[in-house]
Amino acid sequence: MKTMARERDTAELLQRLRQIRPDSGRQWGKMTAHQMVCHLTDCCRMALGENPVKDVSSLPQRTVVKWIALYAPLRWPIGLETTPETNQHVGGTCPTDFSADLADLETQMERVAARRHDSKWPRHPIFGSMSARAWLRWAYLHTDHHLRQFGE
Repeated sequence: MKTMARERDTAELLQRLRQIRPDSGRQWGKMTAHQMVCHLTDCCRMALGENPVKDVSSLPQRTVVKWIALYAPLRWPIGLETTPETNQHVGGTCPTDFSADLADLETQMERVAARRHDSKWPRHPIFGSMSARAWLRWAYLHTDHHLRQFGE
């Protein structure tokens, strides 16, 4: 099971991320490649507790859906809505300079991966309380999902 708790899995994501270009075409969704980079950065900051997001979870999402999303051998479905705070069309960070935004994302991903042993993590807006193990698994899957969105 891939996770950002493993250096090789984080390195793989970073290598794939470096293949993304501002004009990379999406396979699905509404975001541009540049917006996706900013979305992932906002989500890293959410995982670090620096980008507070509103709790929109429900009991099924905090239990069954969380387990399926993190541990079932299934790819995440396309077209899921994100929180307004991480949605570049609503309240997320607006893209500025692609190279600078990409470098910032790499830094934030490395910061998330470096927290592998921390016990205090914020609540996830959909999945509620999560352990370091769950957050790092989510971070891998979420990043992988969006890299696949742009063919990586």
